[in-house]
Amino acid sequence: MAPLTVVLTGTPAAAASCTTRSGPHQKQVEAFLGRPVDGRQSPADCAAIRAFQTRHGISPTIGYAGPVTWGVMDLMNQQKAAAGNPNRAGRCPTDRGRVACVDLTRQLSWIQDGARLVLGPVPVRTGRDGHETRTGAKKIYWRNQNHWSTLYDVPMPYSQFFDGGQAFHSIPGSVWSPPGSHGCVNMRPADARQYWNLLRNGDDVHVFGRKPGT
Repeated sequence: MAPLTVVLTGTPAAAASCTTRSGPHQKQVEAFLGRPVDGRQSPADCAAIRAFQTRHGISPTIGYAGPVTWGVMDLMNQQKAAAGNPNRAGRCPTDRGRVACVDLTRQLSWIQDGARLVLGPVPVRTGRDGHETRTGAKKIYWRNQNHWSTLYDVPMPYSQFFDGGQAFHSIPGSVWSPPGSHGCVNMRPADARQYWNLLRNGDDVHVFGRKPGT
């Protein structure tokens, strides 16, 4: 499956109007961006929020501290907190050899060998509502470094398929851009390249959890 192509709609960010309204997550967004936390929208607040929205494909880019923008930031906070020990809860099996773990809830993936963390965690973008990444125990069965999706007519570099048309592969742009892929586990290019170098056909993949909004 190919990734959902992110298209920013409306007026380009440089010319878009900037909202003067405070959003329901104003204080949380201000704190995330290192802005003064007063819960009141300011031109500087709006500029910082719009820059974040533009960078991560969140539309409309009007600087509003709404639930979508805060949801991306909150997910980033959860991912940061998982660094060093992503399998603290033991959701990914450690009674086997090399396994690529995919946590849909936190939108994270990592590779471990038994109890030893080999790589990660790294942020990923999994399937959106109606195109969810399927959970359970899988195995990588086909790899293609320069794969091209004939279904969606887009490149899928470093593809490693583990369940039907679902695969690890890199995408351009932000892995935090909503709403998600068509089922694949989208990765940043450097992360997808490392996965390509570490994994082989027959290696285990374990997908668990539930992506917010699906």
